[in-house]
Order: sequence, then C-alpha cells, then structure tokens
Amino acid sequence: MKLLFLHGAPAAGKLTVAKALLRMVPGRLMDNHAAIDLALTVFDFGAPGFWELVHDVRLSVLDAAAEHGVPLLVTTFCYAEPEDREQFRQIEEIVQRHGVKLLPVFLHCSREEALRRVGNPDRVERRKITSGEYLIRELDRYDLTAVPRPDCLKLDTGWNPAEVTAQNIVGHFRLDVLP
Repeated sequence: MKLLFLHGAPAAGKLTVAKALLRMVPGRLMDNHAAIDLALTVFDFGAPGFWELVHDVRLSVLDAAAEHGVPLLVTTFCYAEPEDREQFRQIEEIVQRHGVKLLPVFLHCSREEALRRVGNPDRVERRKITSGEYLIRELDRYDLTAVPRPDCLKLDTGWNPAEVTAQNIVGHFRLDVLP
C-alpha cells in the first residue's frame, strides 16, 4: 500500500489536487473533513473529545486500509508544528507496522491566493473555512509547515492548475505504476 499524505494550510488546494490525482490513478480518498464531519455528529466543533475522535478515526481508517491492502490511499491533513507532531508519529508507526510506503506532499500557496480561494462556494458546501479573517487568524496562529521528513515533496499550488500539480505528484512518485 501507498499512503499519499497531502498536507498544507487551509485553502492550499489539498482536496482539489487529491480529486484531480484520483482522476488519473486508481485509489481511495480519506479527506480530512470526513473525520471532522463524523465527529460533528457527536460533538460541537472543538468541544472536549472532538479532536480525539477525529484523530482516532484517521488512525483507524489508515490501519484498516493497510490491513486490507488498499493499493493507494490519498489523505488530506492540515499539519501544524509542533501541535501535530505526535499525531504524525502515530501515522508513521502504522505505516511502518504494515510496510506502507509513505509519500508526503506539502501543498502551499501565497496568502493572497488562499484568501482568493477561501470564498469558493464548494468550501461552504463542505463546511470548510470560508472567512478571510478566520483564515488569516489560523495562518498566523499555527506553523502550517511540511512534515519533518527529508523525502517530503513541496509544491506551490498557486502557479499551476490542480491537474498539473496532480500530474507532478503522479510522476514524482510513479503512481501510474501501482501494483
């Protein structure tokens, strides 16, 4: 199994790139918001227990996908340093235990581009950040950076359409040669 770990700030294009990539190669998508949406059925956003459930769901999905031989799992994540370091360590632990190939990709764009994107109607539908003010607060509050791995591919999504970014990922990791 291969785990494509797309991460970056809100509005960096993670889900858009993931969908473009999955139109090019077969795989499954575990969008960051799937776990969040599930947790929202039980808790208010950020309430005690909310983020613990989100994290447990993410780990359970990864563990189940690896255990059952899903060839490619694409996941999206807003990785913040140092807050998410332990969560990422647990992801790496599952990856190692199952012999999964971890393919980390950090997607980023300028603040101006993120602010332009944050108003897209699909973000409202998906219950993502839609306020420019809130986005700026989050960008200032957290160090939304690449995971601490030397093999992390870093791509600026502000310059190319999602399809080009996805093609770069497919070529870099040779995803078109899945078992």
